[in-house]
Amino acid sequence: MHTLKGTKYAIFFGLLPALIIYLGIAVVPIGMSAYYSVMNWDGIQPMAFVGIDNYTEIFKDDIFWMTVKNNVFIMLTGIVGQIPAGLFLALLLNRKMRGAGFFRTIGFLPVVISSVMVSLIWGMVYNTEYGMLNSILSSIGLESWRQNWLGDTSWSLISISITYIWQNCGLFMVIFLAALQNIPTEVNEAAELDGATGFKKSMLITIPMIRGTILVTAVYSISNSFRVFDLIQIMTGGGPAHVTEVMTIYMYNNAFMNMRFGYGSAVSVLILLFSLIVVSIVNRVAKEKDA
Repeated sequence: MHTLKGTKYAIFFGLLPALIIYLGIAVVPIGMSAYYSVMNWDGIQPMAFVGIDNYTEIFKDDIFWMTVKNNVFIMLTGIVGQIPAGLFLALLLNRKMRGAGFFRTIGFLPVVISSVMVSLIWGMVYNTEYGMLNSILSSIGLESWRQNWLGDTSWSLISISITYIWQNCGLFMVIFLAALQNIPTEVNEAAELDGATGFKKSMLITIPMIRGTILVTAVYSISNSFRVFDLIQIMTGGGPAHVTEVMTIYMYNNAFMNMRFGYGSAVSVLILLFSLIVVSIVNRVAKEKDA
């Protein structure tokens, strides 16, 4: 009993530094944002308590609801694009093939490139005058398909989503690859003896065995989509006409450009709540399917 109590104390003191850091960089800022969200404050004058007025004003703002819709679009395209693409690449590179290490590095490369570089690269790809995409379309006789990819309200959010998928699918590839390599060899051998090979084996054996990993990546993809900021801010700044503006940019513009820190804090609280609600729904649906 004495030894067990000593072990508990050792674990507690071992975790204490990490707990203090977590509270300092995560919990305390959230609490401060919640406090500022009920204040009217420009960062200079004394704060004034306004209750839920900031939230009421946000809910009446059509631009805010447009940013919510854009976030949902980014979230859905992220789930539909990043996870299948990452899984496909992982299944492909999990096979014995020459140069697998090289292709894994190439696949993961967009993840380690900064968002600034990704934005500049894809900004040049989408450029109306000299962009690679329009040049390719012209060279194959599809001149009429040329677009102002980032300046057209019909195409700008789609163009952003494609860049977002490209930037992150390498991370999902690595996660899936690690999960695939943890599947026991005996399982694969037994499946092949039963005649399950190729696509059939992937659908019936491999993918069900990494279902837990797929769920974790889905939750990560959702939470990540609500935090996207720098990519869009650099590529379009939320334009044209707010069609690519997401909640984080809306918060930034109000808090730091318009000097409305209380209003911006209220938006940040709503971003947190929306993320928690969507992630909770996904976890609940997954548990019901497991039951």
